[in-house]
Amino acid sequence: MPNRLADETSPYLLQHRDNPVDWYPWGPEALERARAEDRPILLSVGYSACHWCHVMEHESFEDPRTAALMNEHFVNIKVDREERPDIDSVYMAAVQGMTGHGGWPMTVFLTPDGTPFYGGTYYPPEPRHGMPSFRQLLAALADAWNARRAEVDQSAAEIRRTLRQGIATGATGALSTSILDRAAHHLATRFDPRWGGFGGAPKFPQPMTIEVLLRHWKRTAGPEALQMAAHTLRRMHAGGMYDHVGGGFARYSVDAEWLVPHFEKMLYDNALLAQAYIHAYQATGDPEFRQVVEATLGFVLREMTGPEGGFYSSLDADSEGEEGKFYVWSPDEIDAVVGPEDGALVRAYFGVTEAGNFEGRNILHTPRDPVEVAADAGIAAGELMEAVERARPRLYEARAARVWPGRDDKVLTSWNAMMLHAFAEAARVLDRPDYREAAERAAEFILRALRPDGALLRSYKDGRARIGAFLEDHALLADALVALYETTFDPRWLREARALGEQMLERFWEDGEGMFYDTARDAETLVVRPRDLFDNATPSGNSAATLALLRLAELTGEERFRAVAERVLASFADPLARFPGAFSHLVTALDRFLAPPQEVAIVGTPGEPATEALLRVLRGAYLPNTAVALRRPDEDATELVPLLQGRTLVDGRPAAYVCERFACQRPVTAPEDLAWQLGVAGE
Repeated sequence: MPNRLADETSPYLLQHRDNPVDWYPWGPEALERARAEDRPILLSVGYSACHWCHVMEHESFEDPRTAALMNEHFVNIKVDREERPDIDSVYMAAVQGMTGHGGWPMTVFLTPDGTPFYGGTYYPPEPRHGMPSFRQLLAALADAWNARRAEVDQSAAEIRRTLRQGIATGATGALSTSILDRAAHHLATRFDPRWGGFGGAPKFPQPMTIEVLLRHWKRTAGPEALQMAAHTLRRMHAGGMYDHVGGGFARYSVDAEWLVPHFEKMLYDNALLAQAYIHAYQATGDPEFRQVVEATLGFVLREMTGPEGGFYSSLDADSEGEEGKFYVWSPDEIDAVVGPEDGALVRAYFGVTEAGNFEGRNILHTPRDPVEVAADAGIAAGELMEAVERARPRLYEARAARVWPGRDDKVLTSWNAMMLHAFAEAARVLDRPDYREAAERAAEFILRALRPDGALLRSYKDGRARIGAFLEDHALLADALVALYETTFDPRWLREARALGEQMLERFWEDGEGMFYDTARDAETLVVRPRDLFDNATPSGNSAATLALLRLAELTGEERFRAVAERVLASFADPLARFPGAFSHLVTALDRFLAPPQEVAIVGTPGEPATEALLRVLRGAYLPNTAVALRRPDEDATELVPLLQGRTLVDGRPAAYVCERFACQRPVTAPEDLAWQLGVAGE
């Protein structure tokens, strides 16, 4: 019989519905039972695409002996970390404090009031590598609870005190470009000059650090930062972490060369990477970067977009019980799909050998320059690439006939916001109306399905929206809607973004502390109110809120938004200066705060040649700290965008007004004059 998880919407929880474990979802029923029976709670946290979560499920949660121990001694709660980042954040901090490391699956043992007293990550079914078996751990903790309760309560009390102390940021500090310089220097000391990226194996893509480098190059004109960013982006694209058949990126590389990925594909990674490649394309004009953006967004449209317009969360690393099986090839398989003549060229281009590079098979990558590969084959590079491009759709079709990895098809607001943002930017930079349509559909869907009564929700699946949204949901959606406004100039999106900004201040802001909490004032009370300060794989709520408020302030003129953003930055000034690598997105926000504000008001009709010529100047250049608004000649300037007040056509022609804090230079009608005023003439 299915357990209580059968009524959930999370694919991760549903994967465990047939376990013999008496699982509960997080909620009052489980917590009340633990209190009523004075039982400890076994909290297991993971996510659908997590390889080791699947391993532990198969080894332990599907095992009747292990399940019997769990059911006899504990109230067992399963949580999807993607749906409940608040729970994950609180207990991950506890596990990291207890063990010095974290990860998923996360296994935490709690008192009935939710206080952790012991925790770790993956536990094997049998003792190995100095670790006890999971059953040994269960028996030991059950014995401690029953026979040494005072020790357990003391441990819980100490952990509770540590969690409630949190991270003190210290007094507010000075904000200066020296912090930005220090961040770039920190990245330079960790840069891998051969393979790109930062640090060694395992190597994560870190798109937010790419943004820091691109902005540093723009501010200082120093070529080193741009070289580090561009080299990293090219090496990632060449490696096996990038899907050369279907587009998009896997989560990370297990080696320093970007060759062997951890094969899961996450929506947020691809959203942030697409944005980084868009900005690198603007900065360099390199067509390779455009190609990566289009292939990545093509993957999302094809495989990760639901019929209502929302974006799915992830693709699993495993298929048929093997990690990466869906993605790897043998030489014979390549030849069978594309024929022996093209097959030889395709195998040489993608580094396919009889020995393979992953468990006897081949992860496709591009280890050599196409000119070199073509020369070895005695043909021109163009002829080689024609064969590769002929082969790519045929390889995709053949791969699609395999057993697919599992897909987590829940829709998460913050992750969707990041992808919406990527589509909105790509639509205007690459002149792709289909991307604009995808962004607008996603925005319509989120506002309709995940904000049904004005209160934003976190997760949607199968027609059910649930879980109150967190700070990151509000902040990233506000930022994405600003990006969509700057693509479409539909004032609706800016109004919605401003409303989200107001909600952030009303529900998450703590004026006395100078920063935001991750959960709203009226949210469920946990053992501590979570506040994740660091930028990890995604921006922290505080970082995302700060950047969103700055962008909103520039367009709406709302000084309160800018004042709150400045308070956050000042509260973080000391840790920003000392540990810039932990705050990449907040460094981006600081760069925007310190930059001379540049606002551009366009008066003209979108689609008309003269208006589009002005907009192309803005869209083609890398202008990370520029805000853009547009008024059509036949519409009244609204109070929503003070920048547009009083702006008119010039001699009947579309015009651009370049401003600083709403004080503008003379209007221009020629694209070359606009480029000169923006400082991008000749780029």
